[in-house]
Amino acid sequence: MKEEVLQQQVADYLRLQYPKVIFHSDFGSGTKLTMGQAVRQKRLNGGRRAWPDMFIAEPMEVDFGQPSWRRYAGLFIELKKAGTRIVKARKPDEWASDHIAEQADLLRKLRDKGYVAEFAVGFDEAKQIIDNYLGGKR
Repeated sequence: MKEEVLQQQVADYLRLQYPKVIFHSDFGSGTKLTMGQAVRQKRLNGGRRAWPDMFIAEPMEVDFGQPSWRRYAGLFIELKKAGTRIVKARKPDEWASDHIAEQADLLRKLRDKGYVAEFAVGFDEAKQIIDNYLGGKR
């Protein structure tokens, strides 16, 4: 399955299960672009190639299983098709590629700004992250 199809499945799921939730999917991220389009896309994204595929604009209080809850400004998801390796097989403390390392760094920066920001490999993992976030669990 292409990442583009995964984005469509996640968008359809959000529309059906959470019709009042506002979300945005970055269609350009899963599309082959010409060199000129890629330069323009990067420029419009603040010079970053690693912007996450999906944003759910729903502030939530999330329970970490501790006595206190934490409020988040929204949820960013970097979608990866099923079977994609995020970390190296023999070195699980290393990212699988430079691009994934760049994406991981941006997800960390977004978490530092008060968002939940996660990788999701495949539809089932994306669904679980969304349901946990919108249900107040993580």
